[in-house]
Amino acid sequence: MLANTIDVLKNAQSGNYAVAAFNVYNLETVQAAINVAEKENQPVIIALGERYFPTVDVEGFAAMVKAMAEKVSVPVALHLDHAYEKESIIRAIRCGFTSVMFDGSAYDLEENMRRTKEIVEIAHMAGVSVEAEIGSLARGAFSDEEEGDGTLTDPQSAKEFVAETGVDFLAAAIGTVHGMYKGEPKVDLDLLESIRQAIDVPLVLHGGSGTPDEIIKKAIQSGICKINVNTEVSMAAVSHLQNYFEKKQMEHLSTIMSDMQQSMEPVMTKFVKLFSNK
Repeated sequence: MLANTIDVLKNAQSGNYAVAAFNVYNLETVQAAINVAEKENQPVIIALGERYFPTVDVEGFAAMVKAMAEKVSVPVALHLDHAYEKESIIRAIRCGFTSVMFDGSAYDLEENMRRTKEIVEIAHMAGVSVEAEIGSLARGAFSDEEEGDGTLTDPQSAKEFVAETGVDFLAAAIGTVHGMYKGEPKVDLDLLESIRQAIDVPLVLHGGSGTPDEIIKKAIQSGICKINVNTEVSMAAVSHLQNYFEKKQMEHLSTIMSDMQQSMEPVMTKFVKLFSNK
């Protein structure tokens, strides 16, 4: 069933678990994510980044996800990830996304609040929930995200930001990275706890890939309700394709794509089980 993201996250917040937000790029990644959610009887968030708009027809993509969501019994939310342009957000709202993320982290706090508040007002008129970000994640290995400066979230700034903008859920920068870590992860769980005490909206962790399980579990205990996963799923698919190419034998494209989907599902299953906090 198609669900509004904030409803999914409020349930996670009250149940002390997190929901996987899988970044997707095509039919197979969407099918893999929804298949795993249904098998594990857990909600899932299908996240399409603004950076994929040049290669993904957004209206057709939204229609596809909504049709698939109606065939399963678990909640499926449709989320616009890391959007920087108001036009992209309006486009996603118009074609049925249930939440959008405005990433104003490159601006100073005042400008980020001003722009985010405008997006919140637009989205809420359509019944769409909004994610925002304070601070910035650095880019690790194998990531296609924009480079961030790694600035951590200040709890008092977060409190002011939420009160001023009315944002529905907030991405907290606590030391995770987009992609895989290039060294030992340095995730500040004490900072996360301080942020949790300062605000009561659901918290989001970007950079789920490569983050040790124990840190993930502790982050969920400290209020993380949504965890973004991209790189590990991408790596599983690309590794599978590389094995095909090494065989140097001609396979039908339908077989290759079907097998690639199956290669992603175990990775997604690992995350869904971990985030369920059971």
